[in-house]
Amino acid sequence: MPTDPPVFIGSEVYRGSSYGRWHPLAVPRVPQVMDLCRALGWLMPGQYRTSPRAKPDVLTWWHTPEYIAALQRAEATQQVSEADRDRHHLGTTANPIYPEMFRRPATSAGGVMLAASLLAQGGVVHCPGGGTHHGFPDRANGFCFLNDPVLAILALKRQGAARVAYVDIDAHHCDGVDHGFRADPSVLVVSLHEADRWPRTGALFDRGLGNLVNLPVPAGFNDSECAFLRDAVILRRVADFRPDAVVLQCGADALLEDPMSRLALSNNAHLAILDGLRPLSPRLMVLGGGGYNPWSVGRLWTRVWGRLAGHEAPEHLPDAAERILSALRWTGLRASRTVEPHWRTTLVDAPRNGPIRPEILQMAATYSTTMV
Repeated sequence: MPTDPPVFIGSEVYRGSSYGRWHPLAVPRVPQVMDLCRALGWLMPGQYRTSPRAKPDVLTWWHTPEYIAALQRAEATQQVSEADRDRHHLGTTANPIYPEMFRRPATSAGGVMLAASLLAQGGVVHCPGGGTHHGFPDRANGFCFLNDPVLAILALKRQGAARVAYVDIDAHHCDGVDHGFRADPSVLVVSLHEADRWPRTGALFDRGLGNLVNLPVPAGFNDSECAFLRDAVILRRVADFRPDAVVLQCGADALLEDPMSRLALSNNAHLAILDGLRPLSPRLMVLGGGGYNPWSVGRLWTRVWGRLAGHEAPEHLPDAAERILSALRWTGLRASRTVEPHWRTTLVDAPRNGPIRPEILQMAATYSTTMV
């Protein structure tokens, strides 16, 4: 395994950029991760790289030229025609017009492209600005204007990774990534997501050409159930696949505090999946994803970087880090929500263990009979 230190890819484009006051993505996310990592002394010289902005011709590896042109046009004019709205789903409630609507996703895409090049000989890269897994070739979808996970997989393959395993632990199914690779046996797509939640794809028995692993879990999904599926299904399938590269989409919306799901995980569950995947491939790229509670997003993705870089979170955060979390606020319709005291003082959640329900056992049994 490579011994080079892991790399963190970020950008200032995320600071102050918002989908609008009433949108779920009004909350800041990547800036507090960058700030917390610096406040904790976890970014050593040479480990931080500024993400470039992907050029339009590179984005057409996956997206249509017409869509990229429409997205650029919408940013430049801050309006969309009725035809572009209907065809490309721009300027909708979910995918609104905002000042950085091309630059920001193109920067996320540029980050994963840079990550793939850094991983050509192996290593570990964290891109918390990535993970927009709902985008389709010719349209925005589910707050995602581009699909940087698809672009990451394509870039890794161009860098020599013949087999890529994509693992997605966001609360929402990765419908865009599924669309891109369900007929490609060189890409394994594993998605753990909440059942009966938008986009309502990713059914248990949807296997594509045998390269899709869908784990639609019930509301209240806890750490014990996650550990069981991790060991019984996720790590086994990835290990059997023998990937040259692993991409982990580490969405924070599966955490108990998130307002956009009914799952009940602590951030320990995400770290445990990360730990299990890390030795299974010489290349590991870790993306962000969903997450609509600014405290839980910042705490999780900062812990992810700490784990990758060999740092353990302190029991109590230093004053500089605590000030960053104390300055965060709920926005829009959630402005009156409670802020729990530990969201400001520690990165580490208490474990959220519980019973392993029969439907979880049955899900694992279903996959155990089809493993080859």
